Amino acid sequence: MASGKARNSKRSSGVSYSTTTTVIFVALCMFGLWVLNSNSFSSPKSKTRSTPLIHSDRNSKPSNKKLHPIHIDSSSFHLPGDAIKANELSRPNDSNESQEIQEDTKDSLSDQSEVSMESESTKENADEAAGENTFKHEAEENGIIDNDNKIEPEHDNIVEDKENDINVKDQDSAAEETGEKLQGEESVEEKENQNALNTQTSEESSVTQNQEVEDTVKENTGLSNHEEIVGEQESQQTESDKYGTGKHDVEEIKVSVGSSENTENLISDEDRQQRIEEHQKQEDEQVQQGQKEGQSQEDTKGITSDDQIQHDEASISSAEDDPTFKDAKETRTEVNNQENKNSKKNEGESFPNRENHGIPKESKESEKAWSTQADQSENQKERRKGGSDDKDSSIYGYTWQLCNVTAGTDYIPCLDNEKAIAKLHSRKHFEHRERHCPEDPPTCLVPQPQGYKSPIEWPQSRDKIWYHNVPHPMLAEVKGHQNWVKVTGEFLTFPGGGTQFIHGALHYIDFVQEAVPDIAWGKHTRTVLDVGCGVASFGGFLFERDVLALSFAPKDEHEAQVQFALERGIPAISAVMGSQRLPFPSRVFDVVHCARCRVPWHADGGSLLLELNRVLRPGGYFVWSATPVYQTLEEDVQIWKEMSNLTVSMCWELVTIKKDKLNSIGVAVYHKPDSNDCYDQRKQNRPPMCKTDDDPNAAWHVPLQSCMHRVPIEGNERGSQWPEEWPERVQTPPYWLNRSQMGIYGKPAPEDFAADTEHWKKVVSKTYMSGLGISWSNVRNIMDMRAVYGGFAAALKDLKVWVMNVVNLDSPDTLPIIYERGLFGIYHDWCEAFSTYPRTYDLLHADHLFSRLKKRCKLVPVMAEVDRIVRPGGKLIVRDESSTIGEVENLLKSLHWEVHLTFSKNQEGMLSAQKSDWRPDTYEAIS
Repeated sequence: MASGKARNSKRSSGVSYSTTTTVIFVALCMFGLWVLNSNSFSSPKSKTRSTPLIHSDRNSKPSNKKLHPIHIDSSSFHLPGDAIKANELSRPNDSNESQEIQEDTKDSLSDQSEVSMESESTKENADEAAGENTFKHEAEENGIIDNDNKIEPEHDNIVEDKENDINVKDQDSAAEETGEKLQGEESVEEKENQNALNTQTSEESSVTQNQEVEDTVKENTGLSNHEEIVGEQESQQTESDKYGTGKHDVEEIKVSVGSSENTENLISDEDRQQRIEEHQKQEDEQVQQGQKEGQSQEDTKGITSDDQIQHDEASISSAEDDPTFKDAKETRTEVNNQENKNSKKNEGESFPNRENHGIPKESKESEKAWSTQADQSENQKERRKGGSDDKDSSIYGYTWQLCNVTAGTDYIPCLDNEKAIAKLHSRKHFEHRERHCPEDPPTCLVPQPQGYKSPIEWPQSRDKIWYHNVPHPMLAEVKGHQNWVKVTGEFLTFPGGGTQFIHGALHYIDFVQEAVPDIAWGKHTRTVLDVGCGVASFGGFLFERDVLALSFAPKDEHEAQVQFALERGIPAISAVMGSQRLPFPSRVFDVVHCARCRVPWHADGGSLLLELNRVLRPGGYFVWSATPVYQTLEEDVQIWKEMSNLTVSMCWELVTIKKDKLNSIGVAVYHKPDSNDCYDQRKQNRPPMCKTDDDPNAAWHVPLQSCMHRVPIEGNERGSQWPEEWPERVQTPPYWLNRSQMGIYGKPAPEDFAADTEHWKKVVSKTYMSGLGISWSNVRNIMDMRAVYGGFAAALKDLKVWVMNVVNLDSPDTLPIIYERGLFGIYHDWCEAFSTYPRTYDLLHADHLFSRLKKRCKLVPVMAEVDRIVRPGGKLIVRDESSTIGEVENLLKSLHWEVHLTFSKNQEGMLSAQKSDWRPDTYEAIS
């Protein structure tokens, strides 16, 4: 203060003693105030930043790489009123600064202006120094709003900072002009302290805002309390990482929640708090319900106790149903969350050989206990060699072309292989109608018919379909008078008739049950095989009797008959009774039906009828409606005589021959024996009994055998008893599953079965029904590409859908279990094309298929096959390893599919996608 006094004395020598005393007194007073203020506030340089909102690794090195923001719908959040108010109260309005403080303020203002500018493009500044800006970046990541609006929740505060800093500049300018040097110097320290208070209050308010944002993200994505939200670091990736084949050390959730045009219509605090409380209440009720279920069903603990992913998926569903997200359309929320290490120890311990995820994994020990179809089919050759081609299976921008084949829009690769068919030495046993798959699976895409429309929904589709979806009028011309199919304007209509039931399938179905009441449709009889089905009206109307019929017919001159069936929403495959066994296990169908199916049952020693005997359950029925039953033409009489001799030698009992006056036809019903007494009493061993080393379940590319297998009679043998009546059988473990056998997931087989059933009930009800954005009214034809016990299909039994359960060639042979519970399925190798027409399924479900499959064949042709099977607008659900999910996602994007959701947790993930109408413009070259 002495220097101040000297300056004052130089300026005016005439100053009186009293004036000097007054100045000194005022100076001392201000000095006292400065001392008081300096004790209340620390220097800004000594202030430490607030503890970051988001947990960061203490041992990690600071990174200068830019962190990408989390994109969140801006309409979902609002700025806390208390935080804004605190910011307003903390800003100085009447202080002046020195030139040095002004420069610092300019730098700060410049930084804040950059943040405000970048809020329009969702970019963030890099860290200024090691650990210095951890809070800044992590808080901004949790506050940035969605891609479309690009507005930050802190934007209003930044604007206020900018305005107040401009006010400070104006005040500083005024202080210089008036020459208030003394007051300016003394206010420097006071201003620094005030800025420190500003910084602290602003950071606290920012923490408050971002804490609310973090809580909302956790609420809507189902993250548990210990899970953290971290920024996704941008780095140079290897090719494998870029395409999802690298290590996944973090969890990833991408949910299509969309964005709102108007970000100013923010919900009120009371409404938001009410929604949070309601959501929490629902979660608490689910937890309580889960605890009760856990107490009553301890046996299912192997799967249901570890359902963290199911909980997360259900929370995603709840978030989508929240009114906050109602107006959201097609923008992704990307949340990368890292699992708390301590929580991992408590997850998944009750399920053998499983890591911390909710998707079941097979027990390695169980592989020894179960045979596969490949093992059972001795003549099965290794048709596909080599693992996945990294170059092909990981290409995001794969170049697709249209298939340049004669079959055009109806191309079935394994049935339209003209080169292989041309090399056949014989066609006597319909070898040309059997599967002949190309050595190199096709990677082209099947073109779409001109004028194709979204299929008509069930049950209307049973009666009519769009003509341009299956533009084949010939069958209508040939079979129209028999009420198979007719062309009616832009529709193909199906009166419900057939060659043997011109006046409708329902009358015919009831007529059969009247002939043999023990058939008892929908109770005693549940699974039916319809041979030579035509357009499958018989199977289509059996749904009304709660019966599941699998129809098949060859791809022959009756063009597109199976395609008509599938377009109508009726289960069917393209197959023929030729030289090989049907792709089904033995003793699984309750009834086999043939109505003018044009199969020569009596020929070649009855080899084709003996194949029906193999797949027919002991005690089951063969319903034969054909002209030899009721006509007296010479040919018919001869066939009937040969059939009668054959069936007697096979020990089939002719239960009845009944004539239908309305349709002027007759039906013969045969009963397969449920014991070996007749076999043992036969005078002649023709047809012979099969050798003991002939496995009746071997069905993959196995030649027909003209022999019969003995009927199982031991109580624990499959086929020795009839299953429970429908619908009880779908939930009941088969009687022949014994506790000494290890199940697929490592528990005793019956418990494994029950646990799998409960697992899929939860997945379907909590996730698939509402969490994937699927409109189930548009879904009819479903395929489970890798079924185990059929739990997925069983969980859907109350919907108006049907599921084709596929048991893979190299998977444990559980297909007999699926049939035992009243469902159906087929053996298949996904390294080859499936025997169905293009565009025939509404939804494909693949649980841990692709990661196993790519060890034997390439993913590119497999995904081309998926694209071929699924209808435009159809869906695909994949549950698999995270790396495989990444590969599948990239291939789907190259196919222009819309990927709606990807979910990754503990190296396991889920994907949901929808096929678009896109087709390539060019055709592949003819080889």
